[in-house]
Order: sequence, then C-alpha cells, then structure tokens
Amino acid sequence: MPLPYRHLTSVLLRRDGDLFLFDGGEGTQVSLKRLNLKWKKINAIFVSHTHADHVTGLPGILMLSAQVDRSEPLYIYGPPKIAEYIETSRKVLDMYINYPIIVKEITAPCVVHQGEDFYIRCFPLDHTKTCVGYTLEELDRPGEFNPERALSLGVPRGPLWGKLQKGESVEGANGTLVRPQDVMGDKRSGRKFSFVTDTLYKKSIANEVRGSDLLICEGMFEDALIDQANEKKHMTASQAATIARDANVKRMCMIHYSPRYTDKELPKLLEEARQIFPAAELSRDRMHIEIPYED
Repeated sequence: MPLPYRHLTSVLLRRDGDLFLFDGGEGTQVSLKRLNLKWKKINAIFVSHTHADHVTGLPGILMLSAQVDRSEPLYIYGPPKIAEYIETSRKVLDMYINYPIIVKEITAPCVVHQGEDFYIRCFPLDHTKTCVGYTLEELDRPGEFNPERALSLGVPRGPLWGKLQKGESVEGANGTLVRPQDVMGDKRSGRKFSFVTDTLYKKSIANEVRGSDLLICEGMFEDALIDQANEKKHMTASQAATIARDANVKRMCMIHYSPRYTDKELPKLLEEARQIFPAAELSRDRMHIEIPYED
C-alpha cells in the first residue's frame, strides 16, 4: 500500500530520447509531474503483473498523455489480463485518447520491444499470478575512430571518415583499400538494465540479469520474515542481494518494500543486503540514477 512519503512501484527509464515506464502503481503520475521530465510522450509501458499496486496508476497516465499532440503509438506490454484492464478502463472512464495504444500480452519469454541498437526482453518470475521481469540490453557499439591512423592511410578528413565509421571500406589517396577495422578500435559494450519485482527467489533470475549495469529488484522483507515472504511469494533483501552477487551486476537498488517498514526502518533491509552484496542501495521516490557506459 502507498505510504505518505512512499508511492507504489514504478521506474521510468530515459534512453536517447526514449522513455520507458516499468509498472505504474497508484501515484505514479504525481511523481512524474513533480520530476518535470516531459514524460507525456512515454514510448512504451512494461507491466510485470496485473496486481493493483502495479497498474492502478496507468489510467491517469493514459489520460494525461492525451494532453499533448502525438501521432506515435504507445505500446503496453504485460501478462494476460493487461489488455482487458486497459480496454475496460478506457471504456468505463470514457477516456479521451488522441494517439494509438497498442497492447501486447506476453505468453512466453521473448523479445517484446526493440529499436535500432537495443532490445527489451521478458522472463518468467514466480508470484501468485503470472509475473515477468524485464531486461533492456544495448547492442555493442562501434570502436573509437582513430583520425591519425586514417590520415596516415591516405584518407582525408571529410565524408570518407563517416563511411568508415559506418562500417564501409573506402579508397585512400594512394589507391589502397582502407577497411573500417584499419581505423576503428575494438567494439565497446552497451549497457544493461533489469527490473525484477514480485517473485519468489529463483536461481534462474541471476542468469537473466547477469552483468546488468543497474538491477532494480524487490527486497520486501528482512530475513526474520522469510516464511511470510515465501507464503506471499516475495523476496527478502538478502535474497535480492544474492541475485545481484551471483549475477555480477554493477549496481543493485531495492524497491517494493513491505509497508511494515517505515523510512526509518528501511536501513535494516539495506544492512542485510550489504552483508551479501556491498553495492546494494535503497531506492527512493523520484531518485535519479545515472547508468554510464563502462568505458
């Protein structure tokens, strides 16, 4: 349940002009408006499951997004029932929507959304109803261009440099063929973001989020309440940390805390997590987290 200073689960990911929303619990639009991120043109929404605390904020987001002109569709992905929820909300609330909404239900692990240099895939979790996690992975980037090397091979500054950087071979001033690998460094890795919430601990989750630059993961209970966590099919903070450690992630922020913990009591969860994964952190409402390239 929402608390006075803690809204329900939602994460907004900004990447090269794209806006991706993961879950939309009650109060999501309030935080988005306070952040002033021009969020009304969200590209896609990724829903983990259709429990109320993860979707009740979506109708307001859909209506507020209609306050700006847009021709681009809004994609919504989620397990079965998400299409019925969106359609029923639109009908009952008589929503004015001025843009296409495309809802796609997930029935198996797959790539659900992709762009020119990234893709977002889903994987199964184990909750009281169908639930999925998500990972955004960027493709490898080209290596760095070496201008001195290009000049030494007889390729003058100008359009030919652009062709080399796009992977095309060109002819140098002395008539020799210059290939991209002659002037480009090794490929550089992209970034990886993972979102996991509402699930029993499963070893397989570590394989799905392996190497993430940022893992957002539920840490709902302390170890003393592991029986309650198992009964409700949730994780403890130390189980979230175990996934982060085993997956060799660079950074892990916990989310989806039980309302039994006040903000003053949350450090108890953090302490247990850091005993296993020292880089564990507590996420907070409207917290900004940069995800830099490794290089």
